[in-house]
Amino acid sequence: MSIGTSGSPGVQDILSSRADDGALGDLGGLGVDPDDLPDGLVVADETGHVICFNTAAVRITAVAASDALGAPLERALPLEDLEGRRWWQLTDPYGGLATRFAQPERNLLLPGGREVLVCARYVRTAPTGPVRRVVISIRDTEARRRTERSHAELIATVAHELRSPLTSVKGFTATLLAKWERFTDDQKKLMLETVDADANRVTRLIAELLDISRIDSGRLELRRQPVDVGAAVGRHIQAHVASGQDADRFLVRIEQPLPDCWADPDKIDQVLSNLLENAVRHGEGTVTIDVAPSSSPREQGGAETAVTVSDEGSGIPEESMGRVFTRFWRGSKRGGTGLGLYIVKGIVEAHGGTITVGRAPGGGAQFRFTLPVSTPAYLL
Repeated sequence: MSIGTSGSPGVQDILSSRADDGALGDLGGLGVDPDDLPDGLVVADETGHVICFNTAAVRITAVAASDALGAPLERALPLEDLEGRRWWQLTDPYGGLATRFAQPERNLLLPGGREVLVCARYVRTAPTGPVRRVVISIRDTEARRRTERSHAELIATVAHELRSPLTSVKGFTATLLAKWERFTDDQKKLMLETVDADANRVTRLIAELLDISRIDSGRLELRRQPVDVGAAVGRHIQAHVASGQDADRFLVRIEQPLPDCWADPDKIDQVLSNLLENAVRHGEGTVTIDVAPSSSPREQGGAETAVTVSDEGSGIPEESMGRVFTRFWRGSKRGGTGLGLYIVKGIVEAHGGTITVGRAPGGGAQFRFTLPVSTPAYLL
C-alpha cells in the first residue's frame, strides 16, 4: 500500500479519521486498503502535498508512487483541461472559494494527452474553514470509449439498414406519382408490394432500436398473460410453411404436462420468430423444436418451461459461442443488423429466464431458453 512520507499523516491515519474526514473515514471504518479500490485514489494534505497514491492511480497515470508521494499535488498530478489550462491553477482548491467542497467529474488530460475522468472532494475542518484534505478520484476512460464506440456502431448500422429500404420506397413512390398512367395494374401492384415490404422492414428496425433502448436502460415492459408456448411454436411453423418452407423440415416435440407460463405473448413471439428464422435461414436439414417442463436451478421446486431450437447445419464455431448474444454478431453469413439475438437475450432475461447456445446432436446450432412460471403477484 502507498503510504505517506515522514512528517505527514500516513494513509492509515487518514482512513482511521472520524466523520469529519468524509468518505475516507467511512473507508477506514470498513478496513479497506486503498490499493483494493478499482479507481485511482490520490489524497493531498493541508499543505498540498500528496500523502496517498494508490495502485490504481499508478496504473492509470503511469506515475510511480515513490515519485508522487510527498510531491506537490500539481507536480504529482499535472492535469490540464481540454483547452490546455493547468487544472490545479484554474481550480485553486486551497485558495479558492471557502464554500466550495467538491469538483464534479470531468474529462482532463495527463501529460502526453491521455484522457482521464477526475473528480475531487475538499475536506474542511468547518463548512467554510481551511482545506484539510483534497481527495481525488481518477478513472480510466476506456470503458466510456467502448460505450461510445458501441453507440457509434449502432448509429452506423441503423443508417446503413435504413438507407436501402427508404431509397426503394422513395424511388417507387416518385416513379408511380410521375408516371402512373404508363404502368399496367400488375406493374403497379408489384411496385406497391415492394414499397409495403420495405416499409415493414423499416418498422421492424425501429422496433428493434426501441427494444435495445429499453433493454439497455432496464425499462423493458412486460404484459404478462397465460401463454401456451406449444401453440405459439405451432403458429410460427405454420407461418414458415405458408411462406414456402416444406412442412417436413420441422419436427416439434412437446412434453406434457407443461407448467402454467405467464409471460408477454408478443415478446415470446419475438423470441420464437428470431430463433426459428435463424435456424431456417442459416441452418440446414430438419429444424427440431423441443418444448418441455424443467426445474429451476435458482429456485428449489421452481418450475420452468424450456424451449430448444436445433438445426443440422454447420453450427456455430466454438470461438464464437461467447459472442453470439452481443450486438452486431452475424456469424459467418452477413446480412441483417446483428441485433436479433441481443434482443432475444434481453427479452428472456427480463422474464427471469436464461438462454444458452451450444452444438445440436445433428451438428448444427442449438438454442435453449427457459421461462419461469412467474405468476403475477395479484394472483398469488
